[in-house]
Amino acid sequence: MDETLFLTVYHIDRFEERCTVIRKKLQLVGMTAMLLACKYEEVSVPSVEDFVLLSDKANTRKDVVEMEKLMNTLQFNMSVPTLYVFMRRFLKAAQFDKKLEFLSFCLIELCLVEYKMLRFPPSLLAAAAIYPAQCSLCRFKSWPRPRMLKIDGYLPSEG
Repeated sequence: MDETLFLTVYHIDRFEERCTVIRKKLQLVGMTAMLLACKYEEVSVPSVEDFVLLSDKANTRKDVVEMEKLMNTLQFNMSVPTLYVFMRRFLKAAQFDKKLEFLSFCLIELCLVEYKMLRFPPSLLAAAAIYPAQCSLCRFKSWPRPRMLKIDGYLPSEG
């Protein structure tokens, strides 16, 4: 599912917020965060061995299981409103087509790798991705539908 990526990034961010991670262990943190997200979101969950193979055996099964236990002790909430949830809701309100969806998600995925974006709430980032996508595709200079403003509550000047 698409939300697995956003949930993985959320878990990496929460873990690094609470624990210092040395560069050597970043891949392990990422793999484990993805494993946890897959367990929550996916119907067919990859095995720990699959993740070990993907890492070119840089980490062992034991490493992943130990990191999973460490991440579980932080009591992450798996049902969090990620960027994906807000994107789906706002796109529906915008009565989107595929071009708007693709461009909006392209913009929002750029936010996933930008550290400075962590300070903004997911709802604002989603609105800030959809707005320029609408402006560029549809040549709008403001929210085209009053319903969008009512749903997301953001003005274009806030994005």
